[in-house]
Amino acid sequence: MDFVKTFVSLLALINPIGAIPIFLSLTGSMTNAEQKHTIKIASISVVCVVAISALLGQKIIEFFGISVGSLEVGGGVIMLLMAINMLNAQVGNTRATAEEKTEAEFKNSIAVVPLAIPLLTGPGTISTVIIYSEKAAHWYQSFGLVAIGVALGLVVYGALHLAEQIALWIGRTGINIATRLMGLVLAALAVEFMVDGLKVLLPILG
Repeated sequence: MDFVKTFVSLLALINPIGAIPIFLSLTGSMTNAEQKHTIKIASISVVCVVAISALLGQKIIEFFGISVGSLEVGGGVIMLLMAINMLNAQVGNTRATAEEKTEAEFKNSIAVVPLAIPLLTGPGTISTVIIYSEKAAHWYQSFGLVAIGVALGLVVYGALHLAEQIALWIGRTGINIATRLMGLVLAALAVEFMVDGLKVLLPILG
C-alpha cells in the first residue's frame, strides 16, 4: 500500500481549504472559545470516521453483500462528481445540500454535522477508505490507515484554526485555485478507481 498516495487522495477528498468559506460563515457568530471547541470536535470526528471506515468498513460492506469492485465503481463515480464540482470551485451536493447548510446555521453545534459529516468526510471519503482497507495485506497497513486519519485530523485542525488568516492571505481566488487543483487530482483517482472496479466486475477487461 502506498501511504503517500492514500494520504494525498484522502486529503483531496476532504479538501479542508475548500471548506474554509463555509466554516467561516457557520461560525461567524461564535466566540473564540466556541470556535476552538467546534474545530476540536470536527477534527476528532474526521479521525473517527476514517478509523471506523478503515477497521470496520470491510465487515459493513460484507454484511450488505456489496463487492469491493462495485464499491470501487460506485465510489469512483461519487469522487468524479465531487471532482467536477471542485473543478468549478463548488462544494456540491455530495458533501452537503443547501438545506443542510441552512439548517446548520440554526444549530447550536455544527462540529459533527454538517462540518465533519458530510462536509469534510462524506460518502466519497468513507468509500475510499474502505477500498484502501481492502487492499491492506497486513494488520500494520490497516493501522497505517488509522494513522493517516490522525494526520488528516491534524491538517483539518490546522486549516480551520487558521481559517481567517488563510482566507485573508490567499483570498477567495486562492481558495478556488487550491480547490480546482484538488479536483484535478481527485478526477484522476476517480478514473483509476472505476477502472480497477470494472476489471474486477468484468474480468474480460483485464
